[in-house]
Amino acid sequence: MIKQSFPFIALLFLLSLPSNLFALSSANIPIGSPVYAQIEKLVALGLISSDFAGIKPITKSEGARLLQEADNNSRENGASSFSNELLSELRLYLKRELSLLDKPSQAPLFDVAPVSDLTLRYVYLSGAPRDYDRPIHDPGGEGVFGIGSGLRPVNAYPTTAQQRGTEGTPLFENNEGTSYCKGSSLDARFSSEAHVGQYVSLFIEPAFLVTDGLTRGRLNKGYVKLGGDSFELELGRDSNWLGFGERGAITLSNNADNFDLIKLSNPEPLNAGFLGKLKLAFIFSQLDKVMTSDGERQPWFYAIKASLKPVPSFEIGINLGRQQGGPGVDNNLRDNLQGLVGGTNNDNSNSLGGFELRWRMPFLRNTEAYWEYSGEDAAKFWPIVESYLAGIYIPRLTDDGKNDFRFEYFLGNNILYTHWKYTEGYTYEGLPIGHSQGGATQDFLFRYRHWFSARGFAGADYMYTTRGNVGRVYNQTLERKNALRAFWTIPVSDRFDMKLTYGWEKVNNLNLQENASRTNNLAVVEAHYRF
Repeated sequence: MIKQSFPFIALLFLLSLPSNLFALSSANIPIGSPVYAQIEKLVALGLISSDFAGIKPITKSEGARLLQEADNNSRENGASSFSNELLSELRLYLKRELSLLDKPSQAPLFDVAPVSDLTLRYVYLSGAPRDYDRPIHDPGGEGVFGIGSGLRPVNAYPTTAQQRGTEGTPLFENNEGTSYCKGSSLDARFSSEAHVGQYVSLFIEPAFLVTDGLTRGRLNKGYVKLGGDSFELELGRDSNWLGFGERGAITLSNNADNFDLIKLSNPEPLNAGFLGKLKLAFIFSQLDKVMTSDGERQPWFYAIKASLKPVPSFEIGINLGRQQGGPGVDNNLRDNLQGLVGGTNNDNSNSLGGFELRWRMPFLRNTEAYWEYSGEDAAKFWPIVESYLAGIYIPRLTDDGKNDFRFEYFLGNNILYTHWKYTEGYTYEGLPIGHSQGGATQDFLFRYRHWFSARGFAGADYMYTTRGNVGRVYNQTLERKNALRAFWTIPVSDRFDMKLTYGWEKVNNLNLQENASRTNNLAVVEAHYRF
């Protein structure tokens, strides 16, 4: 049903947009790129106010638009030496898009960069990942915001659901599904870009991994894009992040392998009249095959995100991630519509949705507070079975913006990312596609960072994670994890950077087994060259 409806949905989306389509097509800025932190600093310094934080990646053209805004504001209001450094670095990275921003029709017919970026990474791991597979208790009877009860039926008898997945690489979450084995690993990847006029862009990123004595190559990313500005169609394999979180996102992150997808979005904000500025994204894909007692199933997956800024300092987002239909389940109209108005025992969908808020406070040096509410189920149109993510980001501990601090909290419901029909739950290639720490989890992140220059910074994380706060069954015991991680990015030359990372963690009651423990160590040396 979704496949049949998709062209119609795409057409409605296209027709709803303004007429100035296809301004300039460009590649995406990869999630995890330091460009995001550099833009974030310009926001903190008061040079950018039209940014959207809830949808990533952004395009290079959108990055150039934000850079132009910062340039204009720096000329009008003055700029510090640090902000001038940041502007200079972004001008170099976004050179093509900045030169064509106001004259996209002058883009050359063919523009090819055979190698645009090269990354070499050495990883040493002493330890092993945690296993998320475990039964959890599902009592039912939830209310809203922890108040009341009965929106979901109470389970009269002890009922269990099944958490699925794995941690991946300890101390190295949100790594696009790359898992490093114990001992030494080598990871090499490069990217290539090509553009056809102003309308079409192509991007590929092959990756080669040597770990546990095995060598394998894969296409980590590869896509073609049509359009830009107010409308963009993307076909291929790419990562996405829906949410404000730094350590994780409840609905969709780049923790698991990148999807093969169809994506419709507007890279640059639309003018929504008195409502303010609007950004939209629609992602369509398909998840893993799942073997059940009733046979093989492979659900379709789609995610929808709408972000609205009624005023520059306030961003509102609505998130939806949904597994639905696919081979092995009924796909008639009744079954596809049944879950839209409240979960039932017979529908063929697994929905995860909610809303989020971000408030930037200019009177506190542009400190940001953000909060996300998400429900794993629905009752009478309201998402229930609640999970939360909240944080505060202080980008200018000192007035110059060179010191910042972040606190982030995540609470995953005991049945978050589980489903009785799609038994692998909300995972892809064994990893959660939302928050890396999985369901039935409580997680705290404390991060301090100091900037030496626009590309050089160092910092440290402290992370405290517990699993089994709720939903423990049988002989399970509360698992506690304390982790420390330090990182340092060093500019070696105009185009060459090194990054050093070291992490240590101690896990008590490993995998919820009493008196089991493990200590993990991670060391990473990464070299990145931009051509």
